[in-house]
Amino acid sequence: MPSITELVCALGLAGNLVGRTGFCVHPKSALRGVPKIGGTKTADIEKIRELAPTHVIVNIDENTEATAIALANFVPHLIVTHPLSPLDNVALYRLLGGIFQREIQADELVASFTGVYERVLAAHRASARVQVLYLIWRQPWMTVSRDTYVSRTLALIGLETVPAVNTARYPEIELEAAARDAEVILLSTEPYSFREKHLAELRALPFLARVRVELIDGEMTSWYGPRAILGMDYLDALRRKLDTHIQ
Repeated sequence: MPSITELVCALGLAGNLVGRTGFCVHPKSALRGVPKIGGTKTADIEKIRELAPTHVIVNIDENTEATAIALANFVPHLIVTHPLSPLDNVALYRLLGGIFQREIQADELVASFTGVYERVLAAHRASARVQVLYLIWRQPWMTVSRDTYVSRTLALIGLETVPAVNTARYPEIELEAAARDAEVILLSTEPYSFREKHLAELRALPFLARVRVELIDGEMTSWYGPRAILGMDYLDALRRKLDTHIQ
């Protein structure tokens, strides 16, 4: 999990890492010599076995149950994570800080996070609710439900994801129908790598003429750990930018 790997490094444990996914790219200098073991959903179990880790950290959303079961057969300590809201970062920092005897570093992260969280929350507590369609994939189009970390992070600055009700956490949608309830469409740079060309394509669609379409840095909305602290300031600035258009 990229954000978990970054958190491990922020806790002063970069030297203890024996493996990472190909998506774990921050901090670049610390990870340069750490072996890659595949992707979040395509982990090479035999390669992990050869690395003989004492601990493996997995995530319910990003890693498969089959991977977790296979790892549990030979890894002494399997740590399962599943943050669902910004405030869950506090428990996450303290969980890993406690397991790896990095309580001081964890407390420093908690203090930094709490300061930014309370400031951003106060700044947008009275902000008007804005309906946004947050796109994470195309062909097929996919979005996030309100029962996700991304959606709850956006809610911190008054952005409410649509559709309001979904049976799936990351549902496939019909773009025109879903956009009817949206004031803003956000194209996330991950997991799909939305870029300027996609922005132009959507802005040219007649049925989106009344909707504002913007790119958004997916790391700043979906990553936990230390990047969540940066993400809240990023989203604060984004909301202020959107308000100049919406008002």
